[in-house]
Amino acid sequence: MNFRFKAFAVHLSSSAAVLALVLGVLYLGWYSWPGWYLTGVPKVAAMLVGIDAALGPLLTFVIANPSKPRRELARDIGIIVTVQIVALGYGTVTLWHGRPLYYAFSVNELQLVQASDLDDSEIELAKKENPQLAPYWYSRPRWVWAPLPEDEATRSKIMNSAINGATDIIQMPRYFKLWEQGVPDLRKQLATLDKVAGIDPFAKQRLRAPLAQRNLRPDEATMLALTGRSKPLLAVFDPQTLRIKDLIPIPPH
Repeated sequence: MNFRFKAFAVHLSSSAAVLALVLGVLYLGWYSWPGWYLTGVPKVAAMLVGIDAALGPLLTFVIANPSKPRRELARDIGIIVTVQIVALGYGTVTLWHGRPLYYAFSVNELQLVQASDLDDSEIELAKKENPQLAPYWYSRPRWVWAPLPEDEATRSKIMNSAINGATDIIQMPRYFKLWEQGVPDLRKQLATLDKVAGIDPFAKQRLRAPLAQRNLRPDEATMLALTGRSKPLLAVFDPQTLRIKDLIPIPPH
């Protein structure tokens, strides 16, 4: 039994170290708050933890029979490790392609933009036309303003594309501008809690308690929903500086 526990402990510590390194790099680089919340990444992370830090070591514990020939034991553990590596590779690639690149204010919305939202053609156009705010492989999340173009024909084309479920302005980084340039437009879109779009009325009621705990007034026009693939957050801005004061998750029922 001691042999099994030793094999289990070695496998568990090795798997946990590799998994912590991968998830740590991704979290610190791209998925720190509010990225991990808006992307729903805990589901993928839970899968990786289940396979790499739980199932793999447990299988090693089961097959680690001291009476088994060493070559056969090495083969069995090798198969388990191979499955773990495949699972880790799949999860890492999924997280990489879904990494947050922008938090974009556009028209009347504040939205998360992930790497998977951007076409290669749009990325190349951005690198040529707007290199300062174009996404590169090393780019970390940035807050940007994504206004519709002033040219009426181009504006109409983008709006029709968005209505038909095709490419929207937040998927066209060639048009992105610095966050500070959009502050005047942002001020016009801020609303009281009751008038914030993108959050249902029942969720708004549940948000009143955390607002009160933070001494934030629900009747003050300083709010906007920040949306992504998961549940939205309530973004509360400072009325003077228009910097984000808080990002509040919607409490569960």
